[in-house]
Amino acid sequence: MIILGYNGFSRIAELFGQLYGYTQDTVDRHSFLGHDAAAALFVDGELVAAVEEERMNRQKKTTAFPANAMRWCLEQAGVSYEDVDYYAFGWNFDANFANTALTGIAAAPMPPEFKFPAIASFGELYTGALGRNALIEDFTRHTGYALPDDKLITVPHHRAHLACGRTFSSFGDAAFLINDGQAESDSTIMGEVRNGKVEVFDRFTVDAQNSIAQLFSSVTRYLGFVPNNDEYKVMGLGGFGKAPDKESNPFLTDIVTLQEGGRFSLALAYDPRGPRAYDTLFDELFGGNDDNRGEFDFQVRMACAAQQMIEEVTAHQLRALAGATDLRDLIFEGGLALNCVNNTKLLEELDFERVEVSFGASDPGISIGAAAHVAAEKATPVTPTTSPYLGPEFGEAEIRETLDAYASSVTWEELPAGEVAKKTAELLSEKTVVGWFQGRTEYGPRALGNRSILANPSFADMKDIINNRVKHREPFRPFAPIVLEEDAPRVFDMGKKTSSPYMTFVFPVRPEYTEKIAAATHVDATSRVQTVTEEGNPLLAELLREFTSRTGVPCLVNTSFNVAGEPIVCSPKDAVECFLGTDIDHLVIGDFLVSKR
Repeated sequence: MIILGYNGFSRIAELFGQLYGYTQDTVDRHSFLGHDAAAALFVDGELVAAVEEERMNRQKKTTAFPANAMRWCLEQAGVSYEDVDYYAFGWNFDANFANTALTGIAAAPMPPEFKFPAIASFGELYTGALGRNALIEDFTRHTGYALPDDKLITVPHHRAHLACGRTFSSFGDAAFLINDGQAESDSTIMGEVRNGKVEVFDRFTVDAQNSIAQLFSSVTRYLGFVPNNDEYKVMGLGGFGKAPDKESNPFLTDIVTLQEGGRFSLALAYDPRGPRAYDTLFDELFGGNDDNRGEFDFQVRMACAAQQMIEEVTAHQLRALAGATDLRDLIFEGGLALNCVNNTKLLEELDFERVEVSFGASDPGISIGAAAHVAAEKATPVTPTTSPYLGPEFGEAEIRETLDAYASSVTWEELPAGEVAKKTAELLSEKTVVGWFQGRTEYGPRALGNRSILANPSFADMKDIINNRVKHREPFRPFAPIVLEEDAPRVFDMGKKTSSPYMTFVFPVRPEYTEKIAAATHVDATSRVQTVTEEGNPLLAELLREFTSRTGVPCLVNTSFNVAGEPIVCSPKDAVECFLGTDIDHLVIGDFLVSKR
């Protein structure tokens, strides 16, 4: 059985701009439904290909219909649109959803003069993008394939997130928490998977109006960052300060009300002004104004409070879940699961013995999850996998052709077989920055060692060098280390974890290594770790061994191969252009070592 999962709407950006004022040129440019458009292909239960549309069209977090991603996935498997048995879409805006939404608007606690335009806007959005007829028209228009109605299966958004988490965790029976900005009408669900059957504990479900993730996005916007994109900056800023006493944290005293049974509510949940309604309240509670919102000390103070709020609310949810199930493995997915500081605290401080967060925890994962969900519905067992390396790969001929095209700007040498890791380790032993381009493109928002910028973490100023000269981003931004799984426990306090292959957890750096890996140690003496194994990425493991043998330093700085605002590179052309547009010293692409003229 062949199943293709996907996410993305061609008209969603147009309609959000027309109806709500969100456009690609505003701070809310990533606040559309369908962001992180992608495609993923399962053949007889095996995930054979997956890639995000942004890697193809070079538009970060694009909402576009994933025509390029679909085409590549099908070509990779050698099949056509007609060969696909089912197309799984990671949202389910069915008639029940529409009727419930209309009833909800009518019953909402707001004046009637706000309800009529809200209903009209919803109707235009539904008929133009969200409804089944719109989905089929969108598909046919972009692929040329007249999609039969019975081949399209719309999968509830949170169920797609859950199926993605199940695909990449090693768990059988497990509890789950799915928490993101919003699905069709909810923002968070909890429950358990037992004997292959999913049960959602409806009493724990929280609606989209009370979304804790959207509240965190409101903080992101308020501090001058891009919501639905820069939340990790707020999380990182929180490391520069100290959390307030819970009794004096305005988020916990005036904005969020914790309720029995793991539920909670937000102060301005149904305010017709939407997310910006919180701006005035934030000013009042935190003493903010147009002058100080961009000041570092103010941002740190508010970020500390917001991070504490996220940690308290999710812990409140999971205490209730732990009381409702005897299962002690937890799958955590959804955009909020990318808050790796929170993930570690949940694991270490609560009753769950194991917690897994996938590399596709945010919306890239729903394309994979939608297909996996349909496979389960059709009684097709999904082959367990852990590899994030699911995208395009480029051979020697394609790399050489690209280098020839840029011959006026670069020089290169082809390294002897087996010498790539050794030569790269030699380069990295000095104060150099290396672009690393190998194998298949990794999936998800974080570079996991195939499209990476690497550096020696023992040079304390390397963080500033990469932030200023290469990535062109804020100086407070930390970098993550990659480390061999076997070496991780002596460098980091791993707690309950034995591995962290996807950079979804943060660990304290052991005191004897804080200076040794200074450029990969955050200001609070923690690191967002990626552990590497020979089985998972043999060339990267070889590089780490060579580097450690040469320098005695057991880690490398690993950051995504891109500049601020751009998607991670995918093709050799992307890599060479990023290399030439930055102060990266060397590019190692396949077996070629590239330098600038």
